[in-house]
Amino acid sequence: MSAEATHRAIDAVWRIESARIVAGVARLVRDIGLAEELAQDALIAALEHWPRDGVPDNPGAWLMTTAKHRALDRLRRDKRLGEKLDEIGADLEAQQALVVPDFVDALDAAREDEIGDDLLRLIFTACHPVLGTEARLALTLKLLGGLSTEEIARAFLVAEPTVAQRIVRAKRTLSAARVPFEVPRGPALHERLASVLEVIYLIFNEGYTATSGGDWMRPALTGEALRLGRVLAELAPAEPEVHGLVALMELQASRAAARVDAQGRPVLLMEQNRGRWDRLLIRRGLLALERAEALCVQGGGALGPYALQAGIAACHARAGTPDETDWPRIVALYDALAQVSPSPVVELNRAVAVGMAFGPAAALELVDALADEPSLKQYQWLPSVRADLLAKLGRHEEARAEFERAAALARNERERELLQQRARALAG
Repeated sequence: MSAEATHRAIDAVWRIESARIVAGVARLVRDIGLAEELAQDALIAALEHWPRDGVPDNPGAWLMTTAKHRALDRLRRDKRLGEKLDEIGADLEAQQALVVPDFVDALDAAREDEIGDDLLRLIFTACHPVLGTEARLALTLKLLGGLSTEEIARAFLVAEPTVAQRIVRAKRTLSAARVPFEVPRGPALHERLASVLEVIYLIFNEGYTATSGGDWMRPALTGEALRLGRVLAELAPAEPEVHGLVALMELQASRAAARVDAQGRPVLLMEQNRGRWDRLLIRRGLLALERAEALCVQGGGALGPYALQAGIAACHARAGTPDETDWPRIVALYDALAQVSPSPVVELNRAVAVGMAFGPAAALELVDALADEPSLKQYQWLPSVRADLLAKLGRHEEARAEFERAAALARNERERELLQQRARALAG
């Protein structure tokens, strides 16, 4: 394997495995910032050894083993090792690591608690109330999704330096506050739940439509978000929004096979072959939505933002063809969503639904009202939606210019190609 191919392999493995490595090391050192530093040491070791020795058969395990060795070395070198052991108490993993030569096997054999999921611990630790909401989201996306600060910035629609500062400060704050690496119980669990749900969905969204790069989707991220959501549903079975989020992700993930063509190019929702939608995921999603709705009825509350979005996705899932889509109901659901979770992106999506239900002219008026919204200035879907509406109204030259503007804002290569293709079609 060439050096270039090896580096590509390292990058791909790191993208998939970094969260597990950080989480596994954090269970030992009880410090997220230090755990990430030690995981990076393992990555550097891979960059040194793999081009020479070849990519190992199980590269993820190699990185995990190397990172845990670094963690053990760090604990042994720590002059305050006794104080560290007092702090982590009877932690079986760390103590076995100090006395068993093959400490990795000992760590893997250590008894887990009832949750048994380092990644879930990592999310709840990163979402501790000692951090502000934005810091919780940015840090967890960095650690769990392996996303760059640029990608996180685009997900939040804020400046990249702002995100970088949030991440640095968040790790320092967690370390200074000596936040325990654990899944909370009782009231503390509910306190952090909303933030955790938002983080999981942002990870899912990055996998569902990648912010940048050459791939339209990152299936590893959507799969990880789905797994975490399902685990969380078992952890908090009486929380309707947990099931609402799971429903939303299951229903959206059901379209994955139809969202790209044989060449990996994006296929828009209304052009997808619905026979390729995953019926099992649709059934799972509809069942999760029913559970969320039933819990809301039992509790006497209204549907939350995830359950409402799942309801929108369900309208698409239940429609055998695009023409069968219940667009007036989707508009009504967006109206409700705008009440409980208002945002410019919700308004833009609502405008799309209005266009499908009541015509492009009505929708264009709503989109134009968002033209000066600061958070949408660099959001490629604003000019893209406007271009689509202009094209339907026969204003082709204006539509072509808007598609070109959207393509210039797009960072994902596949997305950019799609927008450029639509602009060329109008030029013809």
